[in-house]
Amino acid sequence: MNFGAGLAKHLFPVIGAYGITSLRITLAAIILCLVIRPWKRTGVRQFRPALLGYGAVLGLMNLFFYQAIARIPIGIAIGIEVIGPLAVVVMGSRSRRDFLWLAAAGAGLFLLLPLRADSALDPVGIAFACAAAACWAAYILCGKQVSATLGRDAVAWGMVIAALITLPFGLAASGTQLFTPWALGVGIGIAILSSVLPYTLEMAALRRLPAHVFGILLSASPAVGALIGYVVLGERLTPLQWLAILCIIFAACGSAISASLPRRTPGELPI
Repeated sequence: MNFGAGLAKHLFPVIGAYGITSLRITLAAIILCLVIRPWKRTGVRQFRPALLGYGAVLGLMNLFFYQAIARIPIGIAIGIEVIGPLAVVVMGSRSRRDFLWLAAAGAGLFLLLPLRADSALDPVGIAFACAAAACWAAYILCGKQVSATLGRDAVAWGMVIAALITLPFGLAASGTQLFTPWALGVGIGIAILSSVLPYTLEMAALRRLPAHVFGILLSASPAVGALIGYVVLGERLTPLQWLAILCIIFAACGSAISASLPRRTPGELPI
């Protein structure tokens, strides 16, 4: 997913962030529908509200994320975005120690805020990344609800709904440039890398892995994004920005591990 985002960022000067987002999502929806053929299964009607929510947050999350990486480095955008899933873990916890992880993530976010005169980060880009984080939190909640019953069909239907949301933005921003052979060819590659494979595998992981294991694996994504940003785009982070990302990774990994520990009932002595 990060590699696809790095390649997509190269196209921003040509068809814009809205254009590449809508192109990627629309082509991914077409590919998934052709491969999965979700209309062949019945019983989808009762899950329409959940699917609409899942598809809506999927579309908005991608719109906000691509607007963020158009303004700030990929690693930093992902670092901020990961706070969304972390908040889901902490809000569902009854342990005081989990608020330590939230404090660590907050410290990382504070280090990234453009409060200093020498800060090179665009505040609008940070705002878009925070919006993407909120959508990612909602995506996990909605995805967990539909993945257990619909499986891969949920990804296909969700991507169709996301395409209906994002395509008007792309058409308004880029017009017929979206349909040139060159844009379509590159868009198919990015759609496979950034949408078809990641979301299909993620839905399979959500069905097979305990939530804390999924969270531990997810916690490394800011570092992966920063590495991809450096290799593909030449984005260099300052030591302070790396410290901020490490704080967020520490928080995400710690909360996932903490969620796997057994909870004691009140009055129970530790063993």
